[in-house]
Amino acid sequence: MEFTNVINPSHEMGVFDRVVERGSFAGAARDVGLSPSAVSKLITQLELRLGVRLINRTTRRLALTAEGETYLKRAREILGAIEAAEAEVASARVSPRGRLRVAAPPMLAVDHLGPALPQFFARYPRMTIDFLITNRTVDLVGEDVDVALRTGPLGDSTLVARKIVDLRRVICASPKYLARNGRPRRPSDLADHSCLTLSRMPESGTWVFLKNSRRIPIDVNGPVSADSADLLVRLAIEGAGIVCLGEIAVASALASGLLEPLLQDSHAMPDYPLWAVMPPGRQRALKVKTFIDFLLECLGSAPWRDTSGLARRRPTTAK
Repeated sequence: MEFTNVINPSHEMGVFDRVVERGSFAGAARDVGLSPSAVSKLITQLELRLGVRLINRTTRRLALTAEGETYLKRAREILGAIEAAEAEVASARVSPRGRLRVAAPPMLAVDHLGPALPQFFARYPRMTIDFLITNRTVDLVGEDVDVALRTGPLGDSTLVARKIVDLRRVICASPKYLARNGRPRRPSDLADHSCLTLSRMPESGTWVFLKNSRRIPIDVNGPVSADSADLLVRLAIEGAGIVCLGEIAVASALASGLLEPLLQDSHAMPDYPLWAVMPPGRQRALKVKTFIDFLLECLGSAPWRDTSGLARRRPTTAK
C-alpha cells in the first residue's frame, strides 16, 4: 500500500520538496518510491489540511503560490534540522553519505575545487555533490543549498559561517600588455595605464599603496568595468589592461605566465575572508561537517601561492 491517511508532516514536507525540485509529480514519485497519483493525492490532502493552495497545476508546468513559497522555505529548514539531528546522533557509527548541494563562484570551483574533488570522492564514495556555479548571491534556504562559498563581509547574520582562509588582492597584467605599454614601476604610474575594475565593488576604482608607512589611495580608470571577475581576467590575459583582483581569480593565470604580478612590494589593499556559509542547523550534518573539513584542508593553506608566485613578503614602501 502506497498511501495511508496517517499524517506524517515530515514525509509530506519531503514529498512536497521533491515535487518542487523535480517540477513534476512523476519526477518526485520516482525519488520517493510512490506512484504519481499517490504523490498528487498527498499534495492535495496537504493543501486541504492547510486550507490553502500550495501549487498551481497546469498541463505544462507546476508553479508555487505565495503560500507555497512560504511553506517550502519553512519545510526545507525543518527537513534540514531533522537531517542534521539524525546525522549528529548517527555520526559516531557511520561514514558520511548523501547528496550535498554547494554554491560556489566559477573560478573558485573550476580552478581550485575541481582538481581536489577526486580525492574527496575517493575518501567518501557514498557522497554526491550538486554544484550551483554562479557569481550571484544565492538564497540558501530557498534554493536548498547546504554550503555556499562567499567572500568579503557577510550581510545575513542568520547564516552560520566558517572562515576558510584570508585572501589577498593582486595587481597584475599580461606580458602582451606590458610589452606594449611598459611596466608601472611606482603607483603613480598607474595614471598612464588602462585599469579594469569591478563595477559591483565601488571601491575597486581606488587601489591602496604604502608610502613612508602611510596608506596612499590611487584612483584608477580604464576602458572596461564589469560585474564579473572572470571577464576581467580574460580581458587582462588578452592585453586589455591591468587588474586588481582576488588571488583565487588570478592564481591560475599567474602560475601559467599568462599574467604577471605588479607593484607587490607597495600594494596594500587589505585581505578579505573566504567563508563557507550554511543555513542554521546544517552545520551539524555529518556530510556538511565533512565537506567543510575538506575545504579547510585543501584551501585553508592557500596552496596556489606556492605555484603562482604569490608567496611573498608583505608590502613595505612606495616611491
